Formats: sequence, structure tokens, C-alpha cells
Amino acid sequence: MSSSSLSRALDSDLAWSFRTSWSARISSLSLFVLFAAALLAPLLATQNPYDISQLFLLDSELPPSWIEGGDPRYLLGTDQQARDVYSSILYGLRLSLIVGFASVALAATLGVSLGLLGGFVGGTVDGAIMRVADVLLSFPAILVALLVNGIARGVLPADRHADAAIWVMILAIGLTNWVQYARTVRGSTMVERHKEYVQAARINGVSGMGIMIHHILPNVLGPVLVIATINLGMAVLTEATLSFLGVGMPATQPSLGTLIRIGNEYLFSGIWWVVIFPSVVLVVLVLAVNVLGDWLRDALNPKLR
Repeated sequence: MSSSSLSRALDSDLAWSFRTSWSARISSLSLFVLFAAALLAPLLATQNPYDISQLFLLDSELPPSWIEGGDPRYLLGTDQQARDVYSSILYGLRLSLIVGFASVALAATLGVSLGLLGGFVGGTVDGAIMRVADVLLSFPAILVALLVNGIARGVLPADRHADAAIWVMILAIGLTNWVQYARTVRGSTMVERHKEYVQAARINGVSGMGIMIHHILPNVLGPVLVIATINLGMAVLTEATLSFLGVGMPATQPSLGTLIRIGNEYLFSGIWWVVIFPSVVLVVLVLAVNVLGDWLRDALNPKLR
């Protein structure tokens, strides 16, 4: 990026809104720390909680290091399988973010494609897409995710469930969230397709696919970016909910939701740290994403400037 381009970016309305919004700055900083921790998990963690050879059962159920009986090697204590809670959170956060980003990418790709197609072509194609969207909207997203998860588990062999768990989660969550993208892009496309630049492209012989991709798509991406930001938090929360219900990531590859489910079973036996610390990280992650998404929605809305 050249210095002039950088200068224009820093002087833009979006940059000014970010500099003057303390909530956007705090949420961005929180997300940066969490993303960095997840990305650098192999370097920051004291053990690999997915590697059984690194676990010592004699160190199980140790409290945090600052509490009597704690071990300095385990900052946030250990769980029933002697996994370091601190390391488990780093790896679990990494897994939750992978599922969140991948499912949002799947939902956005599917929703934007169908929304563009329905809004540009119209007619029977548009009607069919919207009826499918209406059917999905009539069911709670968590039930649709449970249905997709159940079908996938029924189709796959039992010995492949653990290996395919992350892909099943991405598919289940992605297929429940594409409707918002499709409806939003469809509405914007129906407006854009009647504008002069689209008519000019038609006259110049540009194909319908070329018009959708090169002319209409760049003009409808603003709302998509806002939806994707907010849906990231919802996707992470949905993954945690499914894992908490026992149909998400396996205990051998715990995400934040799996850690919370495992810790919840022993909460009233005094091992509170196994459920409290992953829950705090999950709350901070989802809250920061939602706050940043709300700011982005307001910042990109010209009526609120």
C-alpha cells in the first residue's frame, strides 16, 4: 500500500469512527489478544492436551497455582485427565475459532451466491431459493444444526466420528446461517440490477455472470461484512452449545464448549476452575465479536454519520 493510499485510509470516515469509539478499540484489542493466543497455542501452551503421552494422571484435579495445593507448572490447574487447563483453553480456543471462521466462510459463500442468483435472475429460481430459506427460518438454528449433525453421524462409520467431527460441525453450522446472507444480498441485488451501470454493462455485452461478479457483488458486500462479523460470534457460540450437549467436538479434542461440558460435570465437587476459566474466555470472545460487529454496522450506515 502506497503512502497516499494509507493516508486516505487513515482519514476515512471508518477510521475516524474507530478512533473515536472506545468500545471498538477495546473489542479489537481483546480479539487481537485471543486470536494471537490461539494462533501461537503450540508456543504458549505448556503441554499439548491432545497428546496423551504428555499427561500424568498423578497431576489430575490440581487447583490453580495461586491456591493452596496448586502446582506452579499449571497456572490454571488441571482437569480430571491431568490436562493443563491453561493449555486446553489455548487449543480449545484455536479449535473454536477454526470452526467459527470456516462455518462463516461456508455460510457467506453459499448465501451470497444464492442471493445474487435469486436477486438477479428472479422468477422461479428466486422463488425456489426463498422458499427453502423460509423453511429454514421456521426452525431454530440449533435444531437444524443438530439435524445435520445427526445425519452426518448416521452416514459416517462409528470409527470416523472423532476424525470427522470438526468438518461435521462446520457443515452443520454453515448450513444454518446462509439464509441471512441470501436475503440481504437478494434485496440489494434487486435494487442494483436496475441501475444505469448494470444496463451499460448489458449493452456492452457483459454476460449475466460477469455482471453479478464484477459489477453487483462489490456493491453489496458492505452488509455482508457486518453479518459475517456478528455471525462469527454466533457460530462460536453454536459450536460451544453443540459441544456442551455432547454432539460436538470429542473429549479427546476439546473445544471451549467441550471443556465447559466436562467441567460442568464436576462443578459441584469443588473443581470449579475446569468450567469457570473456559467460560470466561468464551464470554469475552463472543462479547468482543458482537460489540465490534455492532460498531461496524453503525459505522457503515450513512444514515448514522
